[in-house]
Amino acid sequence: MIGNIARRVLARAKHMGDGFLGNAARSASAASESAVNLDSFDPTQVQLLEEQCILVDEQDRVLGSGSKKDCHLMTNINKGLLHRAFSVFLFNSKDELLLQQRSDAKITFPGRFTNTCCSHPLYVADELEETDATGVKKAAQRRLFIELGIDPKEVPLESIRYLTRILVQGTFRLGSGAKTRWTTSFLYRRTVRVKPNPNEVKESLYLAREDMLPFITSLEAQGQVITPWFKLVVENFLFKWWDNLHSLEQFEDHQKIHHLTEKRA
Repeated sequence: MIGNIARRVLARAKHMGDGFLGNAARSASAASESAVNLDSFDPTQVQLLEEQCILVDEQDRVLGSGSKKDCHLMTNINKGLLHRAFSVFLFNSKDELLLQQRSDAKITFPGRFTNTCCSHPLYVADELEETDATGVKKAAQRRLFIELGIDPKEVPLESIRYLTRILVQGTFRLGSGAKTRWTTSFLYRRTVRVKPNPNEVKESLYLAREDMLPFITSLEAQGQVITPWFKLVVENFLFKWWDNLHSLEQFEDHQKIHHLTEKRA
């Protein structure tokens, strides 16, 4: 049985209708053209497209930097451009997972539900530190604060669990764009104070393990889907992690590279 908070979120999501699909079409179109007209997009989100992401090869070795915009254009992706990213899965003391619904202002995948936080480390000294993925952990702290208002003191670096790396290729469901990236997966267990930034996050909620699949099924029944990278993690990793939150060391693999591609409908 889905909890009361999840039911309320689903009820609000049900009324998104054409607006949701319109945003999806807009984002797909934007990501597929090299000369994108960004006039209709949120100015804060447009400015963020100039952030410098970390370009890497297929072994996750740093090659240089590229703007967030360039990293998400099909013309560059088709040439093999890879960039580093991360995904955070934050559980509270009840072992419930914190999810977010991306703001409608987002340029890619607006309005979609996803894991706690997913973003990019930047090409700056602090976030390029390689040992134990320290640089990417610092990026995770930064984005957790920006998106969800979580104080970095509540997520100390030494408490963020670095699990594994995944080479993700996700395609927009409308077929017009794609993103290929390295994702470092982090897991953290602690109850934190959450204050979402409305420019980044529309809703946030905690879900129990038994509610996750019914929640996703309910979304799909309304014509909505979760983000492609989160879907891949749900299908391949999430429940194994969830069932072993007290013995995660068995899933810590910093050598193996998992290759995952979204299945096209």
